[in-house]
Amino acid sequence: MLRALLIACFVTSAAVAAPPVYQPLGAPADPAVPARWNFYRDYAEATGLLKQIAAAHPKLCRLESLGKSYDGREMWVLTITNQANEPAEGPETRPAFWIDGGIHANELQAVDTVLYTAWYLTESYGRNKLITNLLDQRVFYLLPMMSPDARDAHFYDVNTTNGPRSGLRPVDDDQDGRIDEDPPEDIDGDGHLVEMRVRDPQGRWKSHPKYSELMIRAKPDEAGEFRLLGPEGYDNDYDGEVNEDGPGYYDPNRDWAWKWEPGFVQNGAYRYPFSIEENRLVADFVIAHPNIAGAQSYHNTGGMILRGPGAKGDVWPQEDIAVFDRLAERGVEMLPGYRYLNTAEGLYEVFGGETDWFYGMRGVFAFTNELNTPFNFFREHPEGRNWFGTDEERRKFDDLLLQGEGFVPWHEVEHPQFGKVEVGGQKKSWGRQPPSFLLEEECHRNMAFTLWHADQMPQVRVESVEVKELDGKLREVTAIIMNDKATPTRSAHNVANAITRPDLARLTGEGVKVIAALVADEPFFIQPRDVEHNPAEVEIPTLKSRTPVYVRWLVEGGEEFTVEIDTIQGGIDRKDVMRKDGK
Repeated sequence: MLRALLIACFVTSAAVAAPPVYQPLGAPADPAVPARWNFYRDYAEATGLLKQIAAAHPKLCRLESLGKSYDGREMWVLTITNQANEPAEGPETRPAFWIDGGIHANELQAVDTVLYTAWYLTESYGRNKLITNLLDQRVFYLLPMMSPDARDAHFYDVNTTNGPRSGLRPVDDDQDGRIDEDPPEDIDGDGHLVEMRVRDPQGRWKSHPKYSELMIRAKPDEAGEFRLLGPEGYDNDYDGEVNEDGPGYYDPNRDWAWKWEPGFVQNGAYRYPFSIEENRLVADFVIAHPNIAGAQSYHNTGGMILRGPGAKGDVWPQEDIAVFDRLAERGVEMLPGYRYLNTAEGLYEVFGGETDWFYGMRGVFAFTNELNTPFNFFREHPEGRNWFGTDEERRKFDDLLLQGEGFVPWHEVEHPQFGKVEVGGQKKSWGRQPPSFLLEEECHRNMAFTLWHADQMPQVRVESVEVKELDGKLREVTAIIMNDKATPTRSAHNVANAITRPDLARLTGEGVKVIAALVADEPFFIQPRDVEHNPAEVEIPTLKSRTPVYVRWLVEGGEEFTVEIDTIQGGIDRKDVMRKDGK
């Protein structure tokens, strides 16, 4: 009877147990901060999400402002690490990774990719082994909006998909002594800055035979249909040009203090390096955190993983380029349709670029990813290897997958200077920016590459310590020091220019006297290097990937001692050792 009752209870409980929730892989289940990733957030929405993440994960996050932008918006930086097991020396002794987006404000998904990374890291901690290890061992500094003023301008002012690339400081673009006096105007009030045309048999443009919204040039031996008048707008200053002096223009990614050139050499350069306050705030933060060993800046478009140098005359050491190559090789696997390029040779020259500054002035391995690839249109490389996609491909994609929502049909409006004109063309809300159903994929794939890079930042350890008793009171202590990751503790460029101090292998202990020290790259000390000064603290230029360094000390006295490896960008590790014989 009792057995039957127990079986009945078991069957009853099993019957009422809730079935497991089917959770797609790649998204944290039951997040503390529910978030969608198929739309773009303006400055207020992005700020709100950052505050939600920080409030929901106080043991992982610290939200702070670097200062204010030109228009008074806070420059938010979110620090993410496991605060519960921070080293006694502080979180700044952990290898750190910097992530930013939106230096060009119209490049919308750059911001959302940083936000997605912050959300994914915090929601996955304790659930995903890789993420948990990363936050236990590394620090992440995330600044989603480097140009917050112009981000909102893209959302709420009339623009194309390409603008504003600049910040919003007033600049006399056309050199007529007046500032921002000829901006674009939204003639039909739809929020999209499209093209203007008039019917003119003397014009050299005609409608595309398949996609009527597109304009193509008439062949030399055929008549045209239209004259193009440029983007929507008026000639406000009556100089014969339309929209030639709008808000801005300067390029925030031509303002950094590495291979900087003035405006007559590099279009978009502002007054002098770091004359843009938002960039200066970032640089000050980075300089104050020399533990930053890796960096990622998100841009768009074209599907690229870019490394420097940006200037053709800038020569980088081959051993550092080999590190970039190893990291980017994995990125190309993770990002279908993306290319890995040297900026100067594969794209165009950039003087005063941000990620070049990270490498040139800080010795940091830094990438720029150009998010959004036309490969995603139809999962094939664009015709003729046009990595930005052609007008026809964009129009076909719009026709088949956006159901025609991507273009403003040509329609007639009254223009105060030209009379009746037609306006139409591609909307500002896609083109450089992926449509909603591709946004989360861009965020996740690019984040995954960045986390791979972060995991490959240097992580040093004292692998072993061997003690050998010698005659008299002397002992021989030999330590093997390792860095198991793909990135060295100091880049070759860092070593050559002494950007950060060398790595330090120390032997300390109460009553311990260090007599001498040797360093070798093999365990037999066949050709060791003598340490002439302060043998208790041995300088190691760098710890390369999976290449052990052997340090041998001759010591006397003491019962216990500690061997420590102390690096700026690779962390700190130590082993405590006691004499086996107790003598």
